[in-house]
Amino acid sequence: MRTTVVIITRDRCAELRRTLTQMTALPDAAPIVVVDNGSTDGTADLARERFPGVELIRAERNLGALGRNLAVSRITTPYVAFCDDDTRWQPGALTRAAELLDAHPGLASVTGRCLVEPELTEDPITPELRYSPVRGPDWLPGPALLGVMAGLSMFRVSAFEEVGGFSRRMWFGGEEELLALDLAAAGWWMCWAEDVVVHHAPSTARDPRRRRQLGIRNTLWTLWLRRPVRSAWRRTRTVLGSAPRDRYTAGAVVAALRGLPWVLRSRRVVPAAVEAGLVDLEESQRASVARRYVG
Repeated sequence: MRTTVVIITRDRCAELRRTLTQMTALPDAAPIVVVDNGSTDGTADLARERFPGVELIRAERNLGALGRNLAVSRITTPYVAFCDDDTRWQPGALTRAAELLDAHPGLASVTGRCLVEPELTEDPITPELRYSPVRGPDWLPGPALLGVMAGLSMFRVSAFEEVGGFSRRMWFGGEEELLALDLAAAGWWMCWAEDVVVHHAPSTARDPRRRRQLGIRNTLWTLWLRRPVRSAWRRTRTVLGSAPRDRYTAGAVVAALRGLPWVLRSRRVVPAAVEAGLVDLEESQRASVARRYVG
């Protein structure tokens, strides 16, 4: 077995039931580890009782994305496919992503094509991934990326662990940004694959304003942790200029400023080649509907 699937969840019993039902029935099904982030609605009990073949890790509190780190520390396969409790890898997708990682030792991750249920329309971010302007090596099997979506991606475990996985400070919400930049800075490549298909049935059990607040905070932190000063300032103005002017955005800025001492201590600017790719991405990011903080 080459791949383990890792799912983090919290208080989404119905969504997890549907996801596990589909993921365990795949023709290329892989071992699954579910990390329950302190659910109170019976989500963990459902996983244990209805899906005895799935490994369950019960966290006493909400670990956010760190639940993925915990699961990865316990698996033995060379690859890990992250799956949210409302995303489902489609038949053959796990196999195809693993084949790409097998064939390309310099590849850290493969991000799949997301189709949004029920109409199965492409996720709005798809054009950015399909037509990514990032320049990659000729051997790369798909468009080069400098950002990933965790619930749609398979990672090489050795690369993931080399950069420390997801940041404890980021916790959740845009936590992939820093991970992707650290992978690129370490010399790893990431790509998008048209034929790795993942369905997303967006859960209604979410707080979009809180999610936006965390996302803005984490984006600002990532900018000032890894970008040159001029680029960080330019992108900061763009991010805040496109965000709603309300208490959640204000809260994100306050939280980002509170973390400034840590940011300055941990600041490590990416190599020039990575920064060049980030600059190339800025035009598509400015025009992006998918990246706007509107929740």
